[in-house]
Amino acid sequence: MNLLDHPDLADRLAAAYALGTLRGGARRRFEEQARQSPALRAVALAWQERFAAMTELQQEQAPSPNVWKRIENLVRVEPGEAERPALAVKGGWWRALNMWRAAAMAGALATLFAAGTAFYLSDELTLRQAQLAQVDRARAGLAQEKAQLVSQLQAAPEIRYVAVLSGQGSTASMLVTFDPKHNTLTLKRVDAYQEGPDKSLQLWALPASGAPRSLGVLGSEAVMKLTAAENQIGAAPALAVSLEPKGGVPGDKGPTGPVLFTGKVLPTT
Repeated sequence: MNLLDHPDLADRLAAAYALGTLRGGARRRFEEQARQSPALRAVALAWQERFAAMTELQQEQAPSPNVWKRIENLVRVEPGEAERPALAVKGGWWRALNMWRAAAMAGALATLFAAGTAFYLSDELTLRQAQLAQVDRARAGLAQEKAQLVSQLQAAPEIRYVAVLSGQGSTASMLVTFDPKHNTLTLKRVDAYQEGPDKSLQLWALPASGAPRSLGVLGSEAVMKLTAAENQIGAAPALAVSLEPKGGVPGDKGPTGPVLFTGKVLPTT
């Protein structure tokens, strides 16, 4: 079969020949046709140049003495070979040279593969590190959100008791809530009552038995906070607000002025 009639096949065989993977009878038939066809030889030489260029990617290394000895043995003219066409001797030299080129190219390909593997592993490592950093940031964000939530829950009041204080007209004048978590009484004025500049409002706990106990003197603000213990509020069925001299009166004597507002203490649970 004339390979020039099949350009694709001729090109593949020339590439395999230059690479050194074309062996046995197929290699001998290719060489026979290459001796007779300058065009086929040109295709083979072109592939050899392409593969030879790839060896430039590898560091230059001197061949061992054994390689040169094998080349010398292959190109040595044996008795009776003088009558053979010159191309036959050249073909033997080509085979030796192709073996060296194939080995060099294999080394270059191995180097390229190793370099590609190293780049891939480096990129994979960078990606993994970025993913781990993202996970760490997400965990830190969750921990911060958890800490903020805990802080908000701790700061949020726990209303356990409530009282609505009103006057004789049964109109609500003051709303009182108690937070045992922070031992805080919060009082909010809900009407327009305002004591005079020489007077103060004073809050009292009215126990089931015994004298009233002062819980503190109120200011003129719309919302006020006083410190109190839970047993002071829980043990008092009712609260009262009296009008006293400026600064209030001692807590152990009870109210000295008129009682303006009273209301029952109700548990929220």
